[in-house]
Amino acid sequence: METRQLEYFVAVAEELSFTRAAQRMFAVQSTVSAAVRALETELGTRLFDRSTRRVALSAAGAAFLPEAKSAIEALERARATVQEASEGLRGSLRIGTLTSIGGVNLPELLGAFHRRHPRVDIHVTVSITGSTGLAEEVRQGRLDVAIVGLPESDLAGLAVLRVDTRPFVVLLPADHPLAARRAVRLADLAGESFIDTPRGFGNRVAMDRAFDALGAPRRVTVEVADLRTVAGYIAAGLGVAVVPDTPVPGEPDVVVRPLAGAGLDWPLNVVTSGAKPPSRALRTLLDLMAGVTDI
Repeated sequence: METRQLEYFVAVAEELSFTRAAQRMFAVQSTVSAAVRALETELGTRLFDRSTRRVALSAAGAAFLPEAKSAIEALERARATVQEASEGLRGSLRIGTLTSIGGVNLPELLGAFHRRHPRVDIHVTVSITGSTGLAEEVRQGRLDVAIVGLPESDLAGLAVLRVDTRPFVVLLPADHPLAARRAVRLADLAGESFIDTPRGFGNRVAMDRAFDALGAPRRVTVEVADLRTVAGYIAAGLGVAVVPDTPVPGEPDVVVRPLAGAGLDWPLNVVTSGAKPPSRALRTLLDLMAGVTDI
């Protein structure tokens, strides 16, 4: 049984497609198919139920999947341990982050890490599905670590390190009737049109829940992935926003007011898998994050 066979099997199991698995593994489909068939022959059982329309894990395949993942991870840890003993810290880190995260200076932190440990391969990806998607990617093992804007109650199965907490603020057109107030309540905004991030983003999850709890589901008319663009839409008269208090480009026709009475904060957490211990490279990065007060 070869490591590559296990890697191909895991890719097909997660993608439920030989075509997508081949693309993910930078291989041709016939190579992936042959490797999986050889693995099935060696194990003496069918790992997938195949048809012309779909690929699904068999009962044996579903039972084998966590074992295959564990075997791959064990081999990677062993390889990294040997390399580190002879050459210093090595390995790879797959890091997920949000489109805009305010006070977290991730480039600076990763730059410092890279200068200290140049043999660790760093790959950073920005989520288009927000914090919910990032958390699931970590659970599934596709990312080693991610920065998410979700509370711990939404992070089951993950190890959580809190790195920041931000209050929510209200952004209004300067000529809005509520702009003259010192603070604005959520109930004051019932019936407004909103600018917000797409569903699945942590701040959007928090606001949707808050308005549902008020019995006043809101209408989001503009969805943007980058919080830094919200103020421009408000200045154009397309709505209001309740967003985390993070640095955004100023707009002369937009005012910012504290959110009163809601008791809401936006948590910024670093998450890793709770099902397996971190690699030495990941542990070193987490220690660096924990030791920096303004990352």
